[in-house]
Amino acid sequence: MTHTPGINDNLFIRGNVPMTKEEVRIISLCKAQITPECIVLDVGAGTGSFSIEAALMANKGHVYAVEKNPAALDLIKQNTAKFNVSDRVSVISGTAPDALNNIDSYDVVFIGGSGGNLIEILDVISAHINPGGRIIANAITLQNAGTVIEYMKQNDMYDYEAVLIQASRLKQTGNYDMMLGLNPVYIITCKVK
Repeated sequence: MTHTPGINDNLFIRGNVPMTKEEVRIISLCKAQITPECIVLDVGAGTGSFSIEAALMANKGHVYAVEKNPAALDLIKQNTAKFNVSDRVSVISGTAPDALNNIDSYDVVFIGGSGGNLIEILDVISAHINPGGRIIANAITLQNAGTVIEYMKQNDMYDYEAVLIQASRLKQTGNYDMMLGLNPVYIITCKVK
């Protein structure tokens, strides 16, 4: 069965852990081009929303969800159980890049959080990503977006592109409807040549 991206945010168990919002997640998943056999790495997995959708798409592959926050690790486990993908998602506790040491190769990497170690994470990923693989890096700061783009400029193994997504959601207030903006997010897609 094929999974179409777009699980509603309200269906995930949330707590106080950041989550890649549905609109950004959908575009990121489309840019990732996940196939059923893909091995996916989710760095800074948060609630596991990306990991879960990736596991549903890579139903013959596997997802590694790397997270350092204990509260988030618990949410990932709860959410993978809720969406019945626990057998396809390995939850790894630790800080990247050190937590990536036992994962040898992957086809798709999603970077949702870097804990200030973005260059080091990109170095480890570059050493282990499979030919034709993709990195999808989401950034909410200009500095992180600039760091990823500058890294790609200096590393000729990648082709890259970026989009800035600004989404708003309808909110009903009495008899009126208004749009409330979500944080703008840079989605940087890097493909191994």
